[in-house]
Amino acid sequence: MTRSLRVDAVLVQAVIAGALSFAHLHDLAAAAGQTGWKAWAYPVSVDLLLVAAWRRLRNDGPSRLAWCWFLIALVASLGANVATAGFLDLAHPPAWLRFGIAGWPALAFLGGTLLAHSPAAVDPEPGPETTGLPAEPVPAAEPAPIEPSEPAPALPAPEPAPAVPAALVDHARKVADDHHARTGTPIDTDTLRARLGVPALMADAIAAQLA
Repeated sequence: MTRSLRVDAVLVQAVIAGALSFAHLHDLAAAAGQTGWKAWAYPVSVDLLLVAAWRRLRNDGPSRLAWCWFLIALVASLGANVATAGFLDLAHPPAWLRFGIAGWPALAFLGGTLLAHSPAAVDPEPGPETTGLPAEPVPAAEPAPIEPSEPAPALPAPEPAPAVPAALVDHARKVADDHHARTGTPIDTDTLRARLGVPALMADAIAAQLA
């Protein structure tokens, strides 16, 4: 019951603040010569740009593009709230205000387009320097051929499979899923080893766990 009342109070506060900001933006646009439906479109444009930038920040993480347009929309909203509080003579708006109101649609269109179509920053695939795993060793020179008269040496016992950290397995699974989504085929061991930057023996052990 207490949680429900708290959520309702937050929603009521958000609606009130949004309505006041919406009205201030409308009044400012109307004072700058934007009449009729155009005066109502300005607050919608500002609020949508603000929401789009905040959504980009939440979904894709901080970026200069999202922060730039978030601050532009926030300044436009705060500026309208301050301007309608008596700091400007709205009966005789200054030329710079008319200029800013007239240029806002193009600026908002540019911001919305960049936020919608600019690719999000992709983290680089971890290599040996980020995973803390040793780089693949350089193969040693092949031994000299054994004379037929000498008995063949016993083959060395196969090396045991190395222990693979759970975090590396999880990352490898994401890499494999991404490869399958892009190519439509399961990832092979050589590609997996190249993407992860791990030795061949560890790549085989990871591939066995992904199978």
